[in-house]
Amino acid sequence: MPGLAGEKTLMRIFISEVDRHRGQPLHAVLLELLLKHGFAGATVLKGVAGFGANAIVHTDQLLRLSTELPLVIEVVDEEEKIQQIIPQFDELMQGGMITLERARVIRYRA
Repeated sequence: MPGLAGEKTLMRIFISEVDRHRGQPLHAVLLELLLKHGFAGATVLKGVAGFGANAIVHTDQLLRLSTELPLVIEVVDEEEKIQQIIPQFDELMQGGMITLERARVIRYRA
């Protein structure tokens, strides 16, 4: 995708590894949707600790909470493309957070 260089938008989607959509891991469903819509790429990052709107800390240090670790999906692409897919994410996500910020792409290669 040679046109990816330059000013783009970074979308971060914050969810939990236990989040599901119709029995499937939510992060896998979101990645499949991004791939289907031709996004340049996406990365799922697993956090070692975090808390969200419920103010419950989830950490890999506590065995009983270690299966509820935070995930962040990062996507960089055109802002218009990202804005078009956000309503579909809203339908799939029960909770979580989505943020947008400007990103300057200086390299994108296979």
